[in-house]
Amino acid sequence: MAAPLNHANWERDTLEKLLFATVKEQRTTRRWGIFFKLLVLGAIFFSLWAFFDFSTGSDIEALGKHTALIEIDGNIDVDGSGSANSVIPSLNKAFSDVGSVAVVLRINSPGGSPVQAGMIVDEILRLRKGYPAKPVYVVVDEICASGGYYIAASADKIFVNKASIVGSIGVLMDGFGFTGTMEKAGVERRLLTAGENKDFMDPFSPQSDKHKAHAQAMLNEIHQQFIGVVRAGRGKRLKETPDMFSGLFWSGARAVEMGLADGFGSVDSVAREIVKVDDIVDYTAHEGLPERVLKKFGASVGAGAVKSLYRGATPAVR
Repeated sequence: MAAPLNHANWERDTLEKLLFATVKEQRTTRRWGIFFKLLVLGAIFFSLWAFFDFSTGSDIEALGKHTALIEIDGNIDVDGSGSANSVIPSLNKAFSDVGSVAVVLRINSPGGSPVQAGMIVDEILRLRKGYPAKPVYVVVDEICASGGYYIAASADKIFVNKASIVGSIGVLMDGFGFTGTMEKAGVERRLLTAGENKDFMDPFSPQSDKHKAHAQAMLNEIHQQFIGVVRAGRGKRLKETPDMFSGLFWSGARAVEMGLADGFGSVDSVAREIVKVDDIVDYTAHEGLPERVLKKFGASVGAGAVKSLYRGATPAVR
């Protein structure tokens, strides 16, 4: 015959199990709370680190005579070393330092935003007037095309490698049209606008002759601005040909012959032979660890997706 059920022991066992489960849940909750607090503290730490700019080269101590170097590497856009927000502060530091004898821009860029390039050019011209004794030289690495050359033309002299790619003085606006594909797939575009031209450059709507003509006129205007900067910067050194402003590019050796560049040289040779000051100090605003870490978080992913979709609607000198 089975033993009678001990209700007291059963209730006690049940209460103990509930108590242990509650304690375990509280410990788990506490651990997650500590984890998230540490994560927030870490983010705050990196933000403070970025704010005070502990990265290399943020504040250059007073040095003796030296050649100031600023690098522009990659596309010229609102992000990276080719943005006006990165280059302009570096230019101001380089010119204002009492020890800098000359400023050398090392450019390796296929081009990019005419707005960013134009802002950099305006600042270079302003600083050249404010510091007339400090010349600006450009040294081209692999490529200095379109927006890169837009900036280079504002320098006193341009030095290249004989195999460098130089030129591409033109403007483009590219994109895609999906209207035919949408029709084949049976997809209907439902777009409502307030303003008859609000659908300008919409990739899902047919391109009208009016919009195409407007875009072309805008490109022509920016192209003339580009040509004006090149002519003003290079002056009588240019040996203009019908193709010079057509968007073609040439080797460094040919660029020298055409007057798009002044000679051959590297940063070291320009510092040594032209500036005659071997010591080189890098004023480039290098991106530090905090910036690289923080860029992985936030709303930049969504913003980047939208920007990539409509990038073609923005004129580019590349």
